[in-house]
Amino acid sequence: MVRMSNTYFRFKQFAVRQEKSAMKVGTDGVLLGAWVNIDSVKNILDVGTGTGLIALMIAQRSSALIDAVEIDELSSQQALENVENSPWKDRITIFNESFQSFALKETKKYNLIVSNPPYFIKSLKSPELARTTARHTELLPHEDLLNGICKLLEANGRFAGIFPYLEGNIFTAKAANYGLYCQKRVNILGKEKQPPKRLLLEFCQEKKGLEESELIIRNSDDTFSEKYKLLTKDFYLAF
Repeated sequence: MVRMSNTYFRFKQFAVRQEKSAMKVGTDGVLLGAWVNIDSVKNILDVGTGTGLIALMIAQRSSALIDAVEIDELSSQQALENVENSPWKDRITIFNESFQSFALKETKKYNLIVSNPPYFIKSLKSPELARTTARHTELLPHEDLLNGICKLLEANGRFAGIFPYLEGNIFTAKAANYGLYCQKRVNILGKEKQPPKRLLLEFCQEKKGLEESELIIRNSDDTFSEKYKLLTKDFYLAF
């Protein structure tokens, strides 16, 4: 990984400016964008797109049309700028509004919905309002996200997201009450022998056997693991 500056992050096929966005480019978004299954998908929705990172990564990996929703005005402006400067500007549309508002009026159905959502439920809040909005559930509770997913997901569609470990387990339990069942789960470890800190989760509307695996980001000597490099090699300049 090569971070050009706090305002700019370059990947192999696109760049992300982030000076306006509350949440900067981070490992969570890159993990989700690289991991999510995009086989046979034609219409994708990215909830809480921030800088547009995940939408851009998925655009690189697919030929799908992508809608991306972002409630924060400055972040949505940044996402639009990043999309316009990318090779896939004709396939990504940015919507500056809440997901609740978008879901209420949208009639389109999506093959795939993805989100790196604001899901710290019980943690210290940032004094910066935009960052709190991006990180915490006040403006997009679990129930609102699940209601929107159920309305917008086509019958055979999938939802994929990345969550802090505790919040991911809570979300999985709630999702089952909405008829969304976890079919893939990846426990993300920051380093060998550490407890998992994140969960990559995929849900569908049919009960299937759970496919569970583990991904370690760094080895004990602080080098990146081969599994992590293989997953992200199409994006990071260093791999």
